[in-house]
Amino acid sequence: MDIFEKFRNRGPLGQYMEYGHGYFMFPKLEGEIGNRMKFRGEEMLVWSLNNYIGLANHPEVREADARGAREYGLAAPMGARIMSGHTDMHEQLEKELAAFVKRDAAYLLNFGYQGMFSIIQSVCGRNDVIVYDSEAHACIVDGAQLHFGKRFVYPHNDINSCAKQLERATRIVSETGGGILVITEGVYGMSGDLGKLKEIVALKKDYDFRLLIDDAHGFGTMGPTGAGTDEHFHVQKGVDIYFATFAKAMAGIGAFVAGDEYVIKFLQYNMRSQIFAKSLPMPIVLGSLKRLELLRDRPELRNNLWKIVGQLQGGLKEAGFNLGNTNSCVTPVFLQGGPEEATCIIKDLRDNYKIFCSMVTYPVVPKGVIMLRLIPTAVHTVEDVEYTINAFRDIARRLQKNEYSKTKFPKLD
Repeated sequence: MDIFEKFRNRGPLGQYMEYGHGYFMFPKLEGEIGNRMKFRGEEMLVWSLNNYIGLANHPEVREADARGAREYGLAAPMGARIMSGHTDMHEQLEKELAAFVKRDAAYLLNFGYQGMFSIIQSVCGRNDVIVYDSEAHACIVDGAQLHFGKRFVYPHNDINSCAKQLERATRIVSETGGGILVITEGVYGMSGDLGKLKEIVALKKDYDFRLLIDDAHGFGTMGPTGAGTDEHFHVQKGVDIYFATFAKAMAGIGAFVAGDEYVIKFLQYNMRSQIFAKSLPMPIVLGSLKRLELLRDRPELRNNLWKIVGQLQGGLKEAGFNLGNTNSCVTPVFLQGGPEEATCIIKDLRDNYKIFCSMVTYPVVPKGVIMLRLIPTAVHTVEDVEYTINAFRDIARRLQKNEYSKTKFPKLD
């Protein structure tokens, strides 16, 4: 068979490309990043961007980005870090990141997704065992699947099951001479609930393992200083490898990994994704230094974020909406219905209420469940919150009256 023959089936998402491309999939938001942008020429109130503390268009950030481009261009430094792409500014950013998350050392990564599975690949050999949460991000799942050794999954945040998987893993490594790596997230980006870091760290009393957390949504938002979900739970010493991206609270691109110095040195010399990839360009490094400075030194930005989070989540709950188990900024709104109702709701919100948010349906959530995902930011306003809650009240009434079609998808202009 021609290896390309399967492409004609397009895959689970691609089967809808002729219907929803440009509207539900690959929509184009235009204008400066903020709470209001344009979609198909219409101004929208946007709840779909991870610009948590509002740095995307902060004037100091824009100036730092522009200055970096003026002084260095996008080419510098040329080459991978290990060969010719290493600079004092890269080292400076790593030192400041390590200090912020209270670790000995940190190492920059070009991309979060790529970085995570490269960490797993570097840490785990074929004699080692990985234990990870069933709702872990795709980068963790993909990294575990590339692992040549055993891997065990436990149901989301089920600590009893995690312990059972650790028992299985312990029996295996007693024969192979390997070790165990447990992987969880700080904040789960879809549901907004937190990984049970305290309980997992407590398991170290009974089992010998190392803990890696993906804190993409917790870095900059969780904890007294914004240092992350492990700071929030006061378990930083129990987390052996801390990973986060710049794509959320930092409103940039790139990522980092932090931990004990000997661990980071090993990763620096063994992570294939970094050894064989060009270094982060200087404008990104300089811009990230400014973003980290604001994140660290301007707590009022994070405070304003949590003010909006409290108003949005509190108002939705008061209006009778189910937000699941979120304990973070991520705000899921759970409704009943299938993909047909979900697409009708999104079209109604965008066309008639000028609200842009994301939807999630089966198989990401169970059949019969619709999840509308809202991401509050520091640049949203009280008026934005009130308007959105009223709009959601309207769609809930319409859904209850069965006004959204169950038999066909809405017609798109």
